[in-house]
Amino acid sequence: MIIVKMIGGLGNQLFQYALGRAIAYKKNIPLKMDITPFKTYTLHKYALANFNIIENFATEEEISQLKYPSGMGFWSSKLNQVLRPYYYQSYVKELDFNFEPNIIKVPSDVYLDGYWQSEKYFADIEDIIRNEFVVTSPQEGLNRELANQIKSSESVSLHIRRGDYVSNPRTNKTHGTCGIDYYLRCFECLTKTVKNPHFFVFSDDIEWARLSLKLPYPITFIDNNGPEKNYEDLRLMSLCKHNIIANSSFSWWGAWLNENPEKIAIAPHKWFNDSSKNTNDLIPESWIRI
Repeated sequence: MIIVKMIGGLGNQLFQYALGRAIAYKKNIPLKMDITPFKTYTLHKYALANFNIIENFATEEEISQLKYPSGMGFWSSKLNQVLRPYYYQSYVKELDFNFEPNIIKVPSDVYLDGYWQSEKYFADIEDIIRNEFVVTSPQEGLNRELANQIKSSESVSLHIRRGDYVSNPRTNKTHGTCGIDYYLRCFECLTKTVKNPHFFVFSDDIEWARLSLKLPYPITFIDNNGPEKNYEDLRLMSLCKHNIIANSSFSWWGAWLNENPEKIAIAPHKWFNDSSKNTNDLIPESWIRI
């Protein structure tokens, strides 16, 4: 079986599931998720229950068998890791941020630990992923009204990610934030092509967004869902005709799940403050990087 470690926010979890689903599909074996990290990781919760996924959870015994294989002493285990490529082990940890094509060579019983942030991991089963990343509950109330506005206008989702990117010094050092100058460049780029845009703004700091965004276009701030219903925000993002994303896997998925064949998706060229991370495989080729 394939066991994939689930950690991080909704966007991260979607990437992790997509990688595991792709490998499990190609090998025709079961996929299970390890959600035990959320016992101690309190910043986010497991968040895929509202999607049309194949939801199977690994037991602690199954997890332990792959992470800590029995019958092999410490030095034998170390020698095995030296002599065999890492992707032939029963426990495979992502080595770098860029796409790793050899990951498909993992054995049929493996535990996958990483973020796996590239569509190249699941491009071969894109239709399956799009079908499974559909929210299963119907849109109701204000979300339904917003969806109708989005569908009837030249809608552009705009995501501003702040939260721990601002409040946590360590996270801020790694990720940084997209400043107003980035969004102004996005407006300039997008409005050369899109006439009469209506911006729908999503943010974990919506008050900052209200104070900071001054645009000569219609603008709607989405503040009715909150973290417990972030899947509703993601669905609304994906319904917009165009997308301006932050350096965030959450809005990455909002843009990727947008099925408008003429969409303009704009992403920040600088994804991390840490320039050592290779993000060449992160942004689809058809998107614009600014």
